[in-house]
Amino acid sequence: MRVVVAPDPELDPEAGERVVRRLRTEIAALDVESARFEAAVPAPPGAKGTDAVTLGAVVVALSASGGVFTALIDTVRDWLGRNSAGHRVSVTIDGDTIELDRASDAEREALIDAYVRRHTDG
Repeated sequence: MRVVVAPDPELDPEAGERVVRRLRTEIAALDVESARFEAAVPAPPGAKGTDAVTLGAVVVALSASGGVFTALIDTVRDWLGRNSAGHRVSVTIDGDTIELDRASDAEREALIDAYVRRHTDG
């Protein structure tokens, strides 16, 4: 599973990195096999800085224990609720991506519920 955080563009790069690290720490505290930052791709010659999406990519290996996927999605949902700035998070599993950003609470809830149903038995 790949979780990509695009921090609020209003944040400076250091604050954006802290935001991503906090979410990664919360994910790592779950019963997952691992939650590591994706290896950054070198910037093309002449580029000014690193792509924020690359900095915000966390690769998560889920454990076999039941409910971990749902707990991870709940963690991302809660994190977005607490950090309601202009952050955007996308979660990709088996090529299926859900993007969460400035949707209303009801819209976000409906999207997340449908996504979880597609990737769990219930």
